[in-house]
Amino acid sequence: MNTQSHLDSRATRRTVLRAMLGVGAIGFPTIVPSRVFGSSAPSNLIHVAQIGCGRIARTSEMPGVLRHADLARFVAVCDLDDVRLADGKTMIEESYARRLGAEGYAKVKTYHDYREMLKDPAIDAVCISTPDHWHAQPAIEAVLAGKDVYLQKPTSLTVHEGRQVADAVKKTGQILQIGSQQRSDPQFLRTCELVRSGKIGKVVRVEIGLPIDPAGGDPTPTPPSNLDYDMWLGSTPLVPYTLDRVHPQTPDIKKRYDRPGWLRCEQFGAGMITGWGAHHVDIAHWGLGVEHSGPVEVHATAEFPKAGLWDVHGPYHVEARYADGALMVISDKLPNGVKFIGEDGWIWVTRGSYPVPAGTNQTKSMDASDPRLVDPTTPTGSVKLHASPKHDHHLDWLTSIRTRAEPAAPAEVGHRSNSACLIAHIAMKTGRTLKWDPTAERFINDPEADKMLHRPQRSPYGTDALATG
Repeated sequence: MNTQSHLDSRATRRTVLRAMLGVGAIGFPTIVPSRVFGSSAPSNLIHVAQIGCGRIARTSEMPGVLRHADLARFVAVCDLDDVRLADGKTMIEESYARRLGAEGYAKVKTYHDYREMLKDPAIDAVCISTPDHWHAQPAIEAVLAGKDVYLQKPTSLTVHEGRQVADAVKKTGQILQIGSQQRSDPQFLRTCELVRSGKIGKVVRVEIGLPIDPAGGDPTPTPPSNLDYDMWLGSTPLVPYTLDRVHPQTPDIKKRYDRPGWLRCEQFGAGMITGWGAHHVDIAHWGLGVEHSGPVEVHATAEFPKAGLWDVHGPYHVEARYADGALMVISDKLPNGVKFIGEDGWIWVTRGSYPVPAGTNQTKSMDASDPRLVDPTTPTGSVKLHASPKHDHHLDWLTSIRTRAEPAAPAEVGHRSNSACLIAHIAMKTGRTLKWDPTAERFINDPEADKMLHRPQRSPYGTDALATG
């Protein structure tokens, strides 16, 4: 098939899919069976590209898409680190070779610059698994290029960037799924349906436990290797390269993908308040039904390192009040999870791999004042929330690409969850109670705090250039 025929085939496939899966297509299934176009037809697959081939990509996005080879195929990978780029290509091609045979898939293209990759009309969607400071810009550029997006959380480095992402998705109509995968886990879905259905009465308090990052890090400058360091810094300030500022460089492939140092540098993120907070605050918002809003008042305290390279917050305590009076407390002193406390009882939930609070009688990922609420045979109530197919967040995204229906964690929802974390971080920095207007997304009568909703962006990178250029 020549290039033009291939593009015509893809255009025809998209037109047919959109017609079949439109609002009036009640009689059609959500996933078009392979027999509609033929199981081996390349045009029947969603062509996906991976931006960023680091730790999270290798443990989340890449395996998440690879296990659905009947729906989607990776066709390209991109990374600024030559070694990670080669590792990503190898991981994908070896997976397809095992599943499909040596001749059953196309070789994966490699790119250093994702902007070149986005020009390929054969790519339908991208997974973005970059450091936090490189989330917003490629997400916006991808949807403007007509690509659907799976974007790792947190949505953005600042509230300003997050608003730009949500607006770009709304403007283009592209599908964007935030990597808040807890929304696809059954215990979180059940908990939020129970809470929203009033099974514990009016919620008065939500308690969220998150971990903390260590201080330290070697600030000694060294020459960068394998890496386009200027572009890796992106819109953030130009600072010397150090290994502990970026990610491991080692021949040992397992250690190569250990937790990277950039997670502990405020230049590239806000620390655990967004790293883990974007997950648990998202669940709190889901349960409270404030997914398109946010708190109205925030107070926070935190300890920050006084020496070393890593400067994100240490121990912290956050209190955020919502318009209905509910208080959300976030602290490193609480167990890792989310506890909804209502006038008539409580429900606590966490990931399956994390321990429940000491003193409870549950050994899994959910506990409640009324044991019947934990029992999966007990109906959750009248409120039914978005249930991901097979409790699979990546499958939910691929399904949304096919149906054009909103995914479990859309852009606006992810932006609002992250915003609550970012304004908590600003409250940590100011050390005073802040009043927040969730409609205007501004602090009330606090110009100093408002300035922290945006960071200067180093040219030629940054979202502002996209918004004004």
